[in-house]
Amino acid sequence: MNTRSIRFQLISRFAALLLLVMLGFGAYTYWSVRGYVVDVIGISLIHRAQQITQTLLGNILPVDEQSISREIETSYAPELNDRFIRITRGDGSVLYCSREPNDRSFSPTKVPYARVKITAPQIREEPLPNEERMLIAAVPYSSQQGSYLVEAGASLSGSHRVLHALLWTLAAGLLVIMGLTIFGGWVLIKRALTPVRNIMLAAQDITLRHLRRRLPVPNTGDEIASLSVVLNQMIARLDDSFQNTNRFTADASHELRTPLTIMRGELEAIIARRDLSQEIRAALASLLEEVERLVRIVERLFALSRLDTGEAQIERIPVDLGRLAETTVEQMCLLAEEKHISLKCEMNERVEVEGDRARLKQVIVNLLDNAIKYTPDGGAIALSVRAQNGTAFLEVADTGPGILDAALPHVFERFYRADGVRSRDVDGAGLGLSIVQSICAAHGGSVSVKNNHPSGCCVTVGLPRA
Repeated sequence: MNTRSIRFQLISRFAALLLLVMLGFGAYTYWSVRGYVVDVIGISLIHRAQQITQTLLGNILPVDEQSISREIETSYAPELNDRFIRITRGDGSVLYCSREPNDRSFSPTKVPYARVKITAPQIREEPLPNEERMLIAAVPYSSQQGSYLVEAGASLSGSHRVLHALLWTLAAGLLVIMGLTIFGGWVLIKRALTPVRNIMLAAQDITLRHLRRRLPVPNTGDEIASLSVVLNQMIARLDDSFQNTNRFTADASHELRTPLTIMRGELEAIIARRDLSQEIRAALASLLEEVERLVRIVERLFALSRLDTGEAQIERIPVDLGRLAETTVEQMCLLAEEKHISLKCEMNERVEVEGDRARLKQVIVNLLDNAIKYTPDGGAIALSVRAQNGTAFLEVADTGPGILDAALPHVFERFYRADGVRSRDVDGAGLGLSIVQSICAAHGGSVSVKNNHPSGCCVTVGLPRA
């Protein structure tokens, strides 16, 4: 899972915010219900204690333990109702104390007495030895018979069980709500990011050959739509710039071809004369060699511009890539033999692709030419053709010095020549691999290069099988 993605950040932050809100709501609900339950029980106990003072202590004369006990047992039945009642005289002696309740939740004899003198009705919580708590309402009463303190209490164990059940319900509800929220948020965010995904997929299809394509603009009127419009405007500017560059390259290459051809013809005619001195003939030969080099560069630039603009006609016929590689290797053997380089072709099966035979042969020629240039005398070059998962692979591996790691990402750039050992004393303009890449792209394929260990490099061309 990508924790840095927008989807993860939105879901996690929304879930964290919702969790805080739900925890706050749960805490508020729990303490509100607890306070309400305690208040209800307290009011009930106060009411009961006041009833005892009004109906018993004020009406039963004389106030004695037996009559009070009998009336309380008859009217209130504290043991049956799991309640606590205690009446204390002003001198601290106990006039009446209820017996142990049926639920055995507390022992009346262990209920603490009030720690201060009570002059007005009040409610207090008292801890019990069995880690329970009791809510006690105390109401003072004074008459001619004397002063009394009536205490009515109830254990909070039942209320605590209800509150614990409420707490578990809130926790379970929180988990369910969080799960539904995360799932629903993931679905909603996925739908909300669908326009972004569509823009991304469309952007992946926009290459140098398809700069006239544009990104979809969602009909939302929000920032995503504005971003798509701005990107389309940027692509349009890039398209104009690229078209102007290609047009200049094509025009310049086309215009240079004629004068260079004339220069080459004139130089060849002059060199053919017999009245030239050896020094002049050598100078003219060097000049002719440079003109030939310029002609090759111009021809390659012209081919690249046509490939980039799609003007070059690419045939779509079945081509036996293995057989094409084999015949090309046979034709390139003379160049390899001059440097005593071993050149061999390996293939295990018939591999057929659909494309332009001449262009594909140009790919193989350029790769072999590069390999021969950079492989030292006595080295070896291996060309292999294989198929895997619907793709035809053509690999050219040499035993040369390899390519500097820093130069690997740039080898397909035009006119790029590394400063390492592969470029020393080697003729070339840095356009061969650029042409290979353009031809492969025109056939829906790709090309990559990597260093072999301990020496040499390997160029791999991948093309769709026919």
